[in-house]
Amino acid sequence: MSARVTTATARRVLWQIRHDPRTVALLLIVPCLLIVLLRYVFDGRPEVFQAIGAPLCGLFPFIVMFLVTSITMLRERTTGTLERLMTLPLAKLDLLVGYAIAFGVLATAQAAAVCLVGFGLLGLHAPHGAALVGLLAIANALLGMALGLLVSAFARTEFQAVQFMPALIFPQLLLCGLFVARDAMAPLLEALSWALPLTYAYDALARATDPAALGSAIVLDVLVVAGAGLASLALGSLTLRRRTA
Repeated sequence: MSARVTTATARRVLWQIRHDPRTVALLLIVPCLLIVLLRYVFDGRPEVFQAIGAPLCGLFPFIVMFLVTSITMLRERTTGTLERLMTLPLAKLDLLVGYAIAFGVLATAQAAAVCLVGFGLLGLHAPHGAALVGLLAIANALLGMALGLLVSAFARTEFQAVQFMPALIFPQLLLCGLFVARDAMAPLLEALSWALPLTYAYDALARATDPAALGSAIVLDVLVVAGAGLASLALGSLTLRRRTA
């Protein structure tokens, strides 16, 4: 692995996204607008907004980064950029870590923007600190990035990449416990929820926004999220096929 090659890859990805206003808006503006919209949807019920809005500050980055990463990586594959890169003497790890760094920077910016709007402007509060929610949001965004890199290998068009949202992301949102407590679900669904990484992501956020003591369970949640992200990156590396010039 070469630090120079990895850094160059990260710079290239960031430069491309910088010149795509729609992607920048999707990353930084749309999640903030959704939090504002949610605030006024529950205008007369601030307790509901607090219960849902605070965790969503940490979940929106996961959703958006999955979408942006899967489409961006798909473009790299379909335009031949990835194939040309794989003819060069660079390691798969250089490529993957370069993408991870680039999207990690974007994830940090996105999480900061969402938390600033939610906790700074809309009155959300986190008993254990908004900074903790922000850090969890970054971890969730990186998980979304890793899953996006992985599923991009199974799409041929941007429309197909978007189709992974209802197939892979929406079920996790429904089963993670955000809308209905998992122990109130059908036993089969509750058992299934334990196998989904977003369940642990939400559980960590729920603990961070609850006045009760954090406990050691939040460490397990974070480890599962990190493990799922690393596993997705590892599987994604298997889809990068070496080409010869």
